[in-house]
Amino acid sequence: MNQLDLNDVVRYVEQNIDTFHQKRIQSLDNLKLTKVLKRKNPYLFKAKHLFTPEQFVKSLVDAHISSNEETIFGDWLEQLAIFINGKVHGGWKSGITGIDLEFDADGRRNIVAIKSGPNWGNSSQIAKMVSDFKAAQRTLRTSNSQLHIVAVNGCCYGKDDKPDKGDYFKFCGQRFWAFISGSSELYTDIIEPLGHKARERNDEFIESYWAMITRFAREFETDFCVDGKIDWVKLVRFNSQATEPRINR
Repeated sequence: MNQLDLNDVVRYVEQNIDTFHQKRIQSLDNLKLTKVLKRKNPYLFKAKHLFTPEQFVKSLVDAHISSNEETIFGDWLEQLAIFINGKVHGGWKSGITGIDLEFDADGRRNIVAIKSGPNWGNSSQIAKMVSDFKAAQRTLRTSNSQLHIVAVNGCCYGKDDKPDKGDYFKFCGQRFWAFISGSSELYTDIIEPLGHKARERNDEFIESYWAMITRFAREFETDFCVDGKIDWVKLVRFNSQATEPRINR
């Protein structure tokens, strides 16, 4: 185990955080109104009492951006975690299905599935992760039957004060960053460098955001409004109407 040099982390963040911002902006530039309309719940937006094209489009796009950014930044944090672990434990990006990180420490092979936060999945998704852990353990033991393997669900933020889940451990927030780095304060140390050039990149994002809102509002008013009012029946039909002929029974 090597001592973590925080300067290495700062340099990595400053050199790579642009990737996150670029993907945020690209996700806006590539977004199509019809694509988002088909993915979102029209009944929810009706229940929210939205009247104008601008209100509707902004609410629609904000919901999309929120979930999309969580995914983009989660992927970015995963790469940061792998980088940090590589510096400390010589860990590597796993090639096994469902496993993000592998590293050896204290006579154990740690296999880690990295998620953004503690509430990342439902019971079926958690069961799939456990199945992936067991499959990975079988794969690794084909070449070394004596290998001591520990399965870990690592979450980049949040808390879980009962980490032992039986089939695996769940380390969240401070516990996760300390687990991969050996530093109990890393979870706060990484906050400051994450803001590198954030203001100017966010200004660029906001410019693209409002340009897209304006464009989408015009498209929405043309396609789904009558005299400036939302045609909810037409919108629901676009979102949910069956494309196949009706089956008579």
